[in-house]
Amino acid sequence: MAKYRQNDVRSFVLDRPAGSHFRLWPGLSGAAFRRKLFDTMRCGVSRHRRDDARSPDQQRPMKRRGSKSGRGSERLSELLNLEAAADVGFDESEAEAKRKTLILDELRRVVKRLQFEEGEKKKDAAGDIRRLAKQDAEARVTLAMLGAIPTLVGMLDAEGDSHFQIQALYALLNLGIGNDMNKAAIVKAGAIHKMLKLIETPDKSPSLSEAIVANFLGLSALDENKPVIGSSGAISFLSDILQKGELGFTKQAKQDSLRALFNLSISLCNIPQILECNLVQFLLNSLGDMDISERSLSILSNIVSSPEGRKAVGSAQEAYPILIDVLNWTDSLGCQEKATYILMLMAHKAWWDRQAMIDAGIASTLLELTLLGTTLAQKRASRILECLRVDKGKQVRGAGPAVSAPLCGGSSSTGMRSAGEMSNSKEAEEELMMSEESRAVKQLVQQSLQNNMRRIVKRANLPQDFAPSDHFKSLIASSTSKSLPL
Repeated sequence: MAKYRQNDVRSFVLDRPAGSHFRLWPGLSGAAFRRKLFDTMRCGVSRHRRDDARSPDQQRPMKRRGSKSGRGSERLSELLNLEAAADVGFDESEAEAKRKTLILDELRRVVKRLQFEEGEKKKDAAGDIRRLAKQDAEARVTLAMLGAIPTLVGMLDAEGDSHFQIQALYALLNLGIGNDMNKAAIVKAGAIHKMLKLIETPDKSPSLSEAIVANFLGLSALDENKPVIGSSGAISFLSDILQKGELGFTKQAKQDSLRALFNLSISLCNIPQILECNLVQFLLNSLGDMDISERSLSILSNIVSSPEGRKAVGSAQEAYPILIDVLNWTDSLGCQEKATYILMLMAHKAWWDRQAMIDAGIASTLLELTLLGTTLAQKRASRILECLRVDKGKQVRGAGPAVSAPLCGGSSSTGMRSAGEMSNSKEAEEELMMSEESRAVKQLVQQSLQNNMRRIVKRANLPQDFAPSDHFKSLIASSTSKSLPL
């Protein structure tokens, strides 16, 4: 640019006539020219300085343009991150597909070994199935589809080492966990009869019996399997484990047997088989062992749902005193509720059971339960009291004075009663019987409340000569069965 300006100056000078005075531009001295040239050379620096010299308000539009550019860069960064995340998600899905493929290949190899190998290799394959199906629900479905169940059931027929059969039993047990289709397939493959056949072997080990009990527990959870298992004779085997207490059985095996019997007692068609094993008396005698008491009461609750079961429970030795004692277990509310359910069903169905309950002293215990029990126990206790009240009223009515027949002899004026006299006499007799019934019920309630008060005083460790207040006596005197909750 300086060279350009020097050429312009040279041409201007040459165009001037000779001898004339030289001057670049009018009003432009050499110093001004040099200053102008110097400013032109540093034009970029001057512009930046002028921009920096502007006020903050004048610089604000430039900052806005910069912020807009920043937002654009942030948006671009977000798009890049989303694209990277999509790439990562695609990689993860591809990795998951590869993982599932590897697992499927492994399951196929295990089932192939199970089906075609023999001896120890076959037992090892059953152990692998047991391991793979223990905590993987998808593996259970896949193994069943690959045909593992029929082969495992066929292994129960093998003779020789019991460990071979134990591996197969626990593999079947794990395949049935939380899978109803597998449970049904195991029963259809004939596992029940094969397990019972193993039970009959004289040299069976306790470990083998425990594995069979565990399978009965798992298979009996399915409703359609309950009749098949009950009719096969498995109830007798499970009952023997509980009653005979065979040596070598662990506490877990007895618990599993009790739970399996509970599952089977849900089906009414299995109640006769349970009664044939004399299991009712054992269950009543076991009440008090808190490890099995609540489960035993659950089985009894299912048993009394049938007429045969109620008859067996009612005829058992000390049945009502044992059940009434359970009503006082304030530290086991579940047992209280189940005992009241059993007594409620029996009191509702037969009058001789109600009479046996009254003779056993159930009234005071029920009244205490209506005051201190759970909501469910209170309702059931009130229902039982209502049944006892109605039955007591019938007994009082039957014991009332007999209605005398009208005299047929003598004169018509003295021997025959008018219709109005007969009607008044009938109403008086009914009123007399009703008053007798009310007095009997009132006496029963008062006696029960007094017994209840004695129990409460005894539990509170109060002095034996503790006298109830006048307010409590007035409540006893005015209480009737109508005041009880429904």
